[in-house]
Amino acid sequence: MRNALQAPLLAALLTTAVAITESQAEDVALPAGIIASTSTGYWQDDAAAMPAADPAPGEATAAKQARHGYYKLYAVRQADRTSRVYLQQIVATEDGPKVLSTTELTDITALRAFVTDIRPENSGGIIREPGLFATVFLKTDADADAEAWNVMRDELGEITVEKAP
Repeated sequence: MRNALQAPLLAALLTTAVAITESQAEDVALPAGIIASTSTGYWQDDAAAMPAADPAPGEATAAKQARHGYYKLYAVRQADRTSRVYLQQIVATEDGPKVLSTTELTDITALRAFVTDIRPENSGGIIREPGLFATVFLKTDADADAEAWNVMRDELGEITVEKAP
């Protein structure tokens, strides 16, 4: 009896797929050049260290609020089949995540390699210390094994890129 009830429900779910227009797809689709990406790590500002925003005329002094967010590390395939790698700092806002900064990792781009994978240090979703640690796997020769490069950003914002041991 259970299978008899599941079959019509499954059929109904499959026939109610939502169609989206091409322009809607462009709003949510990942660009074709993005070949690997991970979101990992976290950061936070100290509200006491942040300058207070100037209030608009007639408004009370704006309260300082600490900001927080995470990092996104991604690779973009170029026309010559090599990859450029970028690190973004994402801030969590009431309206959703916003890009705070984007930095190209020139140490990796200079290798003229193609990225095969990017992995976070921890896929469990819980990072206990501020900062970022991820590994970028790349090849400079299609027939060679992939090399691992570690990308780290500490709690002070310093970015380190080094070949993994």
